[in-house]
Amino acid sequence: MTTRLLSWIAIAVAGVLLLCSGLATTLIFGGGAGACGMTGSVTATASSALGAAPDGTAPIGDWSAEQVGNAATITAVGMHLGVPPRGWVIAVATAMQESSLINTPGGDRDSVGLFQQRPSQGWGTPEKLQDPRYTATKFYQRLQTVDGWQAMPLTEAAQAVQVSAFPDAYAKWEGPATRLVTATAGTAGLSTEGLAVCGATGPWTQPVLAPVGSGFRSSDRPGHDGVDLSAPRGTVIRAASAGTVRTVRCNAVHADTGAEWGCDRDGDPVLTRGCGWYVDIAHAGGLLTRYCHMDQPPMVAVGQPVAAGQPLGVVGSTGHSSGPHLHYEVHQSGDASPNGAIDPVPFMAAQNAPLGTRP
Repeated sequence: MTTRLLSWIAIAVAGVLLLCSGLATTLIFGGGAGACGMTGSVTATASSALGAAPDGTAPIGDWSAEQVGNAATITAVGMHLGVPPRGWVIAVATAMQESSLINTPGGDRDSVGLFQQRPSQGWGTPEKLQDPRYTATKFYQRLQTVDGWQAMPLTEAAQAVQVSAFPDAYAKWEGPATRLVTATAGTAGLSTEGLAVCGATGPWTQPVLAPVGSGFRSSDRPGHDGVDLSAPRGTVIRAASAGTVRTVRCNAVHADTGAEWGCDRDGDPVLTRGCGWYVDIAHAGGLLTRYCHMDQPPMVAVGQPVAAGQPLGVVGSTGHSSGPHLHYEVHQSGDASPNGAIDPVPFMAAQNAPLGTRP
């Protein structure tokens, strides 16, 4: 990988880490310094051009040196433009589907380059679309015009930009893109920890796209250690970030006797206690997320690694529940008890994955 490209990766990642420590200055990044847990923009203002990935970039997993180099360029362009980390994954996943991260001179009809963009559709000349920096820039520019793109499933965000004949095909690349983006940044010798908030690793995404109902430890529910997301029964629940499944369990008992109620039927807000079918995921930085009241046994198993956006199960109403919804919790310091719970709403906003409906 070229020194110039690695320098951009180093500048972008280090700048966000500085934002978390409160030491950033306007010399490299626009805006004031932020604090841990707070949102902040990362827009590089240096004027030198990004370099393309060189021959000789090391392969990563099943991805060749050429493919890794192109992913690194896409990621670096996103960093340079100040696009949140979620956008880097969407862009790399899109290029995986469209071109297998190979900068092709042609494709279907007049499609060109990493994103198979078409000159006839206003993307640019064939010559420009063979430049990975140009084509990545065009992708990010259109992505940022899509209202609520950070809250969308990857397939919807990618489709809003690309208008593909096979929009569902993007979904299978979310995990590989997440891993390759993380590994690409790691080739600069830096951790991706802190990309959005101190102690958190990115990217993050909404577990479901739904309004926030009952809030975190409200006056009428002081023991409510998460938030309720009002999604219909059967809505797919997705991992909010990459991690390892820590718990898969049915937790539903009679409120009066403690006898098993079971998760083969809906619970009750008065008669039942417990999370119903639920999953805990352990993330880097000592973070843990919890997903409660699933309608059916979860799709994952204890010890299984999961990628951001990977399906975990579907929304239901098992356990202590008055109707279908997802109860979502975030814990810190590896503490799954109420002592470790934090309000998911500001936390997810700081990860550029705000809970709630699209703007």
